[in-house]
Amino acid sequence: MPGTLAISWSARAAFLLYVDALAAWLTGKTHPARLAWTCGFFVYLSHVVAAFQFHHHWSHSAAYEETARRTAELFGIRSGGGLYWNYAFTAVWAVDIIWIWWSAETYRRRPRWIGWVVHSFMAFLFFNATVVFVSGWVRWLGLAATVALGILWLRTRRKATKTGESACPT
Repeated sequence: MPGTLAISWSARAAFLLYVDALAAWLTGKTHPARLAWTCGFFVYLSHVVAAFQFHHHWSHSAAYEETARRTAELFGIRSGGGLYWNYAFTAVWAVDIIWIWWSAETYRRRPRWIGWVVHSFMAFLFFNATVVFVSGWVRWLGLAATVALGILWLRTRRKATKTGESACPT
């Protein structure tokens, strides 16, 4: 039971910190965004550790099989390939965290397309984790956060269009 709670609540907390970071970036609060972004990553890592410790018993094969089972349950296709997308997600977020702390200036000036690719990839996986592969109140929270961030992005985009600024979170 404690393992299940650690797995689920660390995932939820990481998601909320992710949403908080995006909202802070969209509203121009770069320092709080960077802190939420970093804290979200470390909470997410605690989720990965908890999942491998309590559910998969440090077995990649068990994690792959569970991913295949859940994918078949939802989509009728038995594939554990989604596990590799989760590994990529971890690597992308880690590189992004290292970059933002190593050189915040080059991070801020990086080409826009890099930020769009990173955030599109992460948003897609977070959406799947909080809406597609769960049910109940977590799904509704994921949908609400998605809609709220979409509205915030549209509002900041309109404002940015008027002032000639960027509405991209990074």
